[in-house]
Amino acid sequence: MIRKEQLGNVKKIVVKVGSAVLTGESGIDLDIIEQLVSDIAALRVRGFQVVFVSSGAISSGKHRMGIEGKLKTLPQKQAAAAVGQGRLMRVYSNAFGKHGLYVGQILLTMSDITDRKRFLNIRNTLMQLLDWGVVPVINENDTVAVEEIKFGDNDNLAAMVANIVEAHLVINLTSENGLYDENPNSSKKAKLIPLVTEITEDIENVAAEGGTDVGTGGMKSKVLAAKKVIAFGTPYVIAPGRRPKVLQEIMDGREVGTLFLPSADHLNSRKYWIAFSLRSRGRLTVDDGAKTAIVQDGKSLLPSGITHVEGDFATGDPVSCVDCNGVVIAKGIANYGTQEMLKIMGLKSSQIEQALGYKDYDEAIHRDNLAVTVQQNSRARGEMQG
Repeated sequence: MIRKEQLGNVKKIVVKVGSAVLTGESGIDLDIIEQLVSDIAALRVRGFQVVFVSSGAISSGKHRMGIEGKLKTLPQKQAAAAVGQGRLMRVYSNAFGKHGLYVGQILLTMSDITDRKRFLNIRNTLMQLLDWGVVPVINENDTVAVEEIKFGDNDNLAAMVANIVEAHLVINLTSENGLYDENPNSSKKAKLIPLVTEITEDIENVAAEGGTDVGTGGMKSKVLAAKKVIAFGTPYVIAPGRRPKVLQEIMDGREVGTLFLPSADHLNSRKYWIAFSLRSRGRLTVDDGAKTAIVQDGKSLLPSGITHVEGDFATGDPVSCVDCNGVVIAKGIANYGTQEMLKIMGLKSSQIEQALGYKDYDEAIHRDNLAVTVQQNSRARGEMQG
């Protein structure tokens, strides 16, 4: 019942598939790709829009070059991606073509998403592709990315893509059946968790660690990605990628995999972008009064509430706001740089001009540019139902 309620109004879906699903002993598993593409095509017939985030370029390149085991250096990974990406897209183009569908390739890096103008340009492109009935196939631009080729890269990419296209659902297809209460690879007593109402510390701790020779992520990265997606108010499903017609089963409301319920207090698209796409250039420690104003009342951060300033940031840079215990409570766009913040922290807004010789803003961070990143309510915590 819960699944049908959560998924009943879904129209736009981000489907992410990992290398562990797509690859077999002889490289890219063409049978699995045909099965997966057929499943996506069936969703399209039912009226769903699908954005497809696919790993597999590096694995495909490794196989083409006859390399076994994990690649050890960044140039090796980038070169393998360069060899494999075109091959992977050819396979997808042929597979979707059998169903009368076109695909459009989008390769992204973190810098494409952190820049607001480029972020909006990507959104416009993706929306146009969907309007044309094209299936966007998105991957990280591994041939040029440096920091992005790391643990859980495409899980996080899918979470960010969900915000870009304002998806109604994210489905992460993995080699596991979903999230278990213990690591199923090491415990025969492990039980599948069909429903997660809130991602607590306990939930994060039970997520199995460890990647594979063909992937960069594990269950931990998928749960962290789920945490970002539900903060946007979007449900998230981790499901077995090799199960035939798994996408159709999910959209029929069947209990497949693990469903993460969306947060009741979710962020809008811009604040989500601030919270999860931008990397902080500094930290502002705030007192208890400012914390309450930000978290509970949705107010701006005033200079009077700042007790400590760290980092080297300029006006317009993202900064984290932490409480007296060092817990990050929000992230926002700073109205003043480091040296200015040091001069005005603890002061009333009416004293800013006297301290600086000018006053561009009353607030250190305006509430429109401030995204709260901690729970704002007292919902029951720690439930792992099932």
